[in-house]
Amino acid sequence: MSLAAKTTFVLCCATTAWMVGYVHYQQEAERRQLRLGVERDIERQESNKLKKLQQETQLVEPLVEAAKQGPILRTT
Repeated sequence: MSLAAKTTFVLCCATTAWMVGYVHYQQEAERRQLRLGVERDIERQESNKLKKLQQETQLVEPLVEAAKQGPILRTT
């Protein structure tokens, strides 16, 4: 084999190895980003559930106090 052929072969192998490594790195980075998105969605859902629970608690408190005071009389 000539020197030019060996050089070309080595450069092609090195380029291929670099490309495989780069694609692997990109896939891992993308996978991490996707996982972070899922974690943020879970945190957002938990936050929304907590807000909703607090709102419901605020709405129920006056009803509980009214129920403790006695029955409500209705006139029809």
